[in-house]
Amino acid sequence: MSATVGFGTLSVAAEDGAKVTPLMTKDLPDYPGKEGLMLSVEYQPGGSSPIHRHDANAFVYVLEGAIVMQVKGGEEVTVAAGETYYENPSDIHLISRNASKTNSAKFIVVLLKKKDTPAVIPLE
Repeated sequence: MSATVGFGTLSVAAEDGAKVTPLMTKDLPDYPGKEGLMLSVEYQPGGSSPIHRHDANAFVYVLEGAIVMQVKGGEEVTVAAGETYYENPSDIHLISRNASKTNSAKFIVVLLKKKDTPAVIPLE
């Protein structure tokens, strides 16, 4: 699946069970060259995202269910509904998956990033 988000492109493999919906893109005039991007991400039961990075400050808030997150050099953590998670621009996101194989999980991601750059950078 590929969706145009603001001035970048967000690509998510449909077979991974992730649905990404762009909610808002907003220029940040007090921070020249930067923009805010808000996304809704839904993982089907057992769904995940491939290894990636954002080259952005990423703020995550879980709405429903629970997700498992891990960045390179960090511990694997489970983030439940009502909890938050943060990624630095230099973080490599190794694990991002639904903690459940029977229920979906939904979360909001707010990215503070450079304008005209992709929201997600896939890695091998």
